[in-house]
Amino acid sequence: MNKKAIGFVITALLVGTMVVLMVQSNINETAPIEQPVSNPIEVEEPEDIGLEIGQIPPDFELATLTGETVTLSELKGKKVMLNFWASWCGPCKAEMPHMEQYYKKQKESDGVEVIAVNLTKAERKGLEAVEQFVEAYGLTFPIPLDEDGKLMQTYEVITIPTTYLIGTDGAVAQMIRGPMDEETMKDLMDQIE
Repeated sequence: MNKKAIGFVITALLVGTMVVLMVQSNINETAPIEQPVSNPIEVEEPEDIGLEIGQIPPDFELATLTGETVTLSELKGKKVMLNFWASWCGPCKAEMPHMEQYYKKQKESDGVEVIAVNLTKAERKGLEAVEQFVEAYGLTFPIPLDEDGKLMQTYEVITIPTTYLIGTDGAVAQMIRGPMDEETMKDLMDQIE
């Protein structure tokens, strides 16, 4: 390239840079145009769905061991003890007799529902082990089956048993990891509305 061509390129670059800077300067100094809002649309916030205290837990519909269907949202208005367990789990074995006694005593008087979701996908000996467990412990509350493991993931069940205590408003009141005895269940459920 000769000197004349190089000078032309440099001049073009300088002029281009100045034009860009002037345009940016004018854009930044221009006030935004405000348009009046007529009839703003009110948008309802979606329900606060989640697992934190005060949130509405994710809804589910599962078939039970007896072939019935349990839908969590249909239990709104009752206190719900939503428990996640497996038949091979030692702490679950310790907790279940307490849960059955609590359920028998409090179901009618306190309007309490116990929903014990079996983590069927995690069962080592299959559905037969669940049936034997329920029979051996004389469980009378609903036993929904999480056969594909999705509910376990949704409810972030890391250790079992895990129990969510849900108030009559349908919101999470407390979450317990580990087993409880009957007295603890009653005390905790008495604290929620």
